Amino acid sequence: MEALAALNRGMLEAYSRRTTDALRAVLPLRVALPHLQPFLAQNVAKEVRKDALVIRRAGEALAAGAAPGPQAARQLLDATKEIDRDFLDRLGRFPVRIEVPYERIAPLRLKRIGIVLEGAYRILDAWRRRRRLRDAFTSDELERRILEVLGLYAEETRALSRSVRLPAPLAPLRDTIAQRLHAVMSEVAAQLARDCSRAVHRRLRI
Repeated sequence: MEALAALNRGMLEAYSRRTTDALRAVLPLRVALPHLQPFLAQNVAKEVRKDALVIRRAGEALAAGAAPGPQAARQLLDATKEIDRDFLDRLGRFPVRIEVPYERIAPLRLKRIGIVLEGAYRILDAWRRRRRLRDAFTSDELERRILEVLGLYAEETRALSRSVRLPAPLAPLRDTIAQRLHAVMSEVAAQLARDCSRAVHRRLRI
């Protein structure tokens, strides 16, 4: 479980790093980046912790001999709210304010949890049978799964970024910033999904 959680952390950190690099090329986002960076950094740390919970639950289900179902995903959704509270506390030290719009993000998060839960179960089951990660998914299937997960992450981030309270001079740009941020994250997600799939199936580094 720890090895899979570490792989997932590396992927999400690469996603955050590539996104930040790409944001520097977009004028409205470049201006807002000093205010967005704390949000983006804490957001990826939050998602790493949430995914670790999901991977742990997949491992527990595998040990019990029963694939996790929708009830497990709903329980995990409730558990993520404690991580959200810690996320908001940490952001309180920075010049941004945010509210978590659960009515918008809960369906996105629940779907993402379900995909990660099922995928983690398949990978851990393959490892238990001494097979490799590449044996759990074809290259195309793995790319699609990763892209779907990162796409849902980008959608949730867009919903969160629309609730970020920016300094007064940037406040009128909030919706524009949210849209541009989502566009950048979507583009980065597509490339990263390809890179991750190739890394797994060709033994290359991400």
